[in-house]
Parts: sequence; C-alpha cells; structure tokens
Amino acid sequence: MKPRLLLQLFEGQTGHGRRERLCAALREAVRSGQTRLGERLPSSRDLAQDLGLSRVTVEAAYGQLEAEGYLCRQVGRGSFIAIDMGAAATRATVRAAMARAVPEGTALLSRRGQRMVGTGGCAEPDRPRAFVAGSPDLQAFPTDLWRQLMQRRLRRDAAALMFYGDPQGLPALREAIARYLAQSRGVRCTAAQVLVLTSSQQALQLLASTLLDEGDAVWMEDPGYPGARTAFAAAGARLVDMALDEHGATLDPSRPRPCLVYLTPSHQFPTGRALSLERRLAFIAHARTSSAWLIEDDYDSEFLYDHLPMPALQGLDEQGRVIYIGTFSKSLFPSVRLAYMVLPEALVAPLVTARTICDGHPSQPMQAVAADFMDQGHFAAHLRLMRQLYRGRRDALLQALHTRLPWAEPLDSRGGLQMAVRLPPGSEERLTRAAAQQGIATPSLGDLYHAAPRTEGWRLGFAALTPQAIEGAVAALAALPVQDGRDA
Repeated sequence: MKPRLLLQLFEGQTGHGRRERLCAALREAVRSGQTRLGERLPSSRDLAQDLGLSRVTVEAAYGQLEAEGYLCRQVGRGSFIAIDMGAAATRATVRAAMARAVPEGTALLSRRGQRMVGTGGCAEPDRPRAFVAGSPDLQAFPTDLWRQLMQRRLRRDAAALMFYGDPQGLPALREAIARYLAQSRGVRCTAAQVLVLTSSQQALQLLASTLLDEGDAVWMEDPGYPGARTAFAAAGARLVDMALDEHGATLDPSRPRPCLVYLTPSHQFPTGRALSLERRLAFIAHARTSSAWLIEDDYDSEFLYDHLPMPALQGLDEQGRVIYIGTFSKSLFPSVRLAYMVLPEALVAPLVTARTICDGHPSQPMQAVAADFMDQGHFAAHLRLMRQLYRGRRDALLQALHTRLPWAEPLDSRGGLQMAVRLPPGSEERLTRAAAQQGIATPSLGDLYHAAPRTEGWRLGFAALTPQAIEGAVAALAALPVQDGRDA
C-alpha cells in the first residue's frame, strides 16, 4: 500500500484518538478495494515515521485490526491483508440470490408463525384517556404505601428476591391468592393449585399451546374477548362461536365436541351479562361428558357495583374441569405484570413445566410486595375504595348519556371499568371517525361479533376519568352528527 494513500485516508478521519483514526483509515482502504488479499503493509516503524505517529500507536492499530480479521501478522515477516472484501461481497451476493431462489409462495415464517402474526396481535392503550376501555385510575392507587412495602422487602430479602424464583410463583403470594379467592369468589383451591403468571394473556397462550392440537374445537362467546380468540386461533384451533341470550352463552350439544370452552361468566365481555346458574351447571355437565376443559376468565369481578357477583363457576365444579384465570392488572395497576390461574390438580405439574419454557417466573420483588399488600389488608381496602370511586363514575357516565346522548343505549351497566352502548344501525364507523377527530377513543363493540348478528356500538371506558372529564367527553360526542348528511 502506498504511504501517500494511507496518509490521505488517515488525515480524512476526524474525531477520536490517533489509534482509532489509523484503524478507520486501514479499514476504509480494505473495504474500498484499494488493497488486495496478501498485500504486505509497511512495518510499524516505517508507517509511524510516514504518518508522524509513535510506533506504539501503529502497533496497537495493527493488533486491533488483526483481532478484527482484517490483518494477519507473522513474526519476522510482517503484517498482511487477510481479507478480500470484493470476493467476500461476491460470495454474499451469491448467498443472497440463493436465499431468494426458494419455491414461489414459500413464507419466511412457519404456518404457526403466520397464524400468530395474522391475528394482528394484542395491543393495549399507552395511556388512559376518554374513552379508552379497561383502564383503571392509577392516580388513586396508594403508590406511597406500595413504595414503603417495596423498600421494606428489599431491606429484608434483597438477595433472595434478586435471584431466580419458583416457576409456579412465590409461595407467599400463592397463599394470599388462594385465601382471597376462597373468601371473595367461592373458589375451592389450595396454594398448590395456583400458578402465578405475568398476565391473563400469557395464561391463555399457555393453555392454547399445552391443551390444543391443530384443528381442535374451542367454543367461544360471541361477541367475546379478542385476546382469547387471538391466542386460540394462533394455536391452530377451530373456533366455534356461542351466541348469547338472556342467560348468557348458549349451549348447543350439536356443535363439534370442544377441547376447550372459554367463558366470562361473572361479567360477560363485552355485554356485561352474567351466566345463569342453570347454564353454569349445564356447561359443567357437558364438560364432564365431553372431557372438555372450561376456562373461566374472571377478569373484573372485583368491580360490580349494584350487587355482589355470583360465586365463581369453579366453585361449582366437582370434577376438576374448570381452569380459573384472574389478573391484578385492573385491581392494582397494569405494569405490575401479575396474574394467576387456579388449575385442576392434574394440570399443575405439566403447566408449571410448560411455563418454564415461556419465561421462568414473574418478578420476585413484585410478587413479594403484592403478597404483603394482600396479607396486611391493603388490597381489600383498596378494592372497597375503587368500587366506590368507579361506581360514582359509572353513574356520571349513565347520567351524561341519558342527558346528552339518547342515541347511545347502554347494554349493561352493573359493573366493570367500561360500558357497552348500542348505536343507531349504520352509524358506528362514521361516528368513530368523527370522535377520533375530536381526540376521543371509542373502542368498537361491533368488531367483537363474529357469527352472531352484529350490534353496532362502543365500549366506553370510564374508570380512569373524573366525572368532569366524562361530562366533557360526552358533550363532545353530543356534537357529532348522528345522521349521515347524505341521508338528511
């Protein structure tokens, strides 16, 4: 390599120290094809003199480039270019062409991967605002108390909490969950049946991957929770829709024999109906005779305002066919990343093993603080306060709808963090676009219907909004044109 060329390349480098500039100059010479494979470089002594550098700097640069694979150094012989970038680029081009020359229609993803991506995934709101569905009021959470409990735990058990945890969940939290569910929901279980997870969506994904084979039938409420539909569809299940009536999800034995039946019996998502006792017993009986598993997603039973929720479906099950799912995302806060399943005893060991393949265990410190929060009575007190707060906001939304939006008919308002409302036929898409222009989110109700006749409407989240914010957002909706201008 000519010293003048290397000097030009060296002087063209800016920033960093001299060693880094020399390395960059030599790399550029190799990459630009101004060197050839096996070409001998100047000795470190000569190059140092040509560039006005110390020999130590040149030796350090040569050593760095040798480690990177650009140079080969031989004692007594010198330093040589060890790579032909042009040839390497040619080989890469050939490999790329070969990779492209796959049979037409061949996908980059597996069939399972294509199904998973094809579902569109699950997205949560990045912040609470009118009328994002399902968001709790984070301003009302006792963050100072939570911080104190966290600091106390870390002072006492920091080393243990920083290590890997039990894949089934922290025993103290599983004990607290079992006690809470027995007292509040009539769930019959021990801590040994509780599996702590990061989210209810992870629970659904875990059940789909362990209990379903390709083509297995899964009965789904229609309309129903899209996260469950996504998890089961991604597993290759055949989804069979169950229409709703005044008693909740309908049971038709003529449907294909199910492997799983997914239900939200205490507060049906999204209509708010409760599954009647007669229908609950019928589903349990059918699960027993068909060897199916019933998944009870009890996603927001903590927040029923006008009466107590019916006891959990799991408490009626004598045969161990019900899998109960709950979450702390709404009762505490979303980023706590804690949920749980109560499993029939036969499923505990297999599901715990399968869980280790997914992520090992939830955060140890979060589990420990949640256990203390429950054991010391703070959880029950927090739920009482939130029920009172959310009931007032539910009432504010009902009053605002009645006063300003007579064309938005509430379907059920017994509880939850959102309210489903029916809109005039043919208006949902247009009104949703108009609301978005006002900065108001109006999650679709109609999109949750599949085989059943579609009801156009919205799911209006109210729990994270003050009564004043609710009134203001409804007033903005009241200004929307209900009738299509073309039909006026």
